[in-house]
Amino acid sequence: MDVMVGFGGKQAWLAVAGVDAYAVLKALGLKDLGEVSWRDGIDLAHLTDDRVAVTPPLPGARDTLWTLATGRHLLSPATSTDVLELSATLHTEVQFFVTHRVTETHRWQRAADGELIRAFGYVGRSGAVTSWHGEPGPVERDLGLPAELDEDSTVLINEKDVLRVADAWSIDPTTLTGRAAPGPLRLGATD
Repeated sequence: MDVMVGFGGKQAWLAVAGVDAYAVLKALGLKDLGEVSWRDGIDLAHLTDDRVAVTPPLPGARDTLWTLATGRHLLSPATSTDVLELSATLHTEVQFFVTHRVTETHRWQRAADGELIRAFGYVGRSGAVTSWHGEPGPVERDLGLPAELDEDSTVLINEKDVLRVADAWSIDPTTLTGRAAPGPLRLGATD
């Protein structure tokens, strides 16, 4: 039996409610390369620019099954990871997370059925908030985010904070390591 392999650091990932890996690959416009072990899939997604590893549905926040998709491909500025479009296409909630401790870039977005619920972006090198939409939820307030952003607001966000938001909204992917896998990953590729 395969065990799950966690991810999250220096990575981007999606969490999609209530759909399977096939639907996620199709919505992302990726070619389905088939099943792959967790170790091989996570390694390929992390080390290549054209592969995305997609999990089977996993239990997470709000007693919901979440399908996670991860890969450097999702980090690329040339790749438009549009949570609004994905959530409208899949008719469900879609979340997008980015954390890269080298550049201190940290983001999270949440949309449902084509409507943006929350978006936050931060670049630690400059201390700049690069995106802000919607009201921060309880987990974000616990991280020290203000209810409203203004010129007097001080924001300090790091990789662990992104993982805390992911855990509250869906799944912290770093916690998957060593747990029994409910099935193999599916590997997707750009054309």
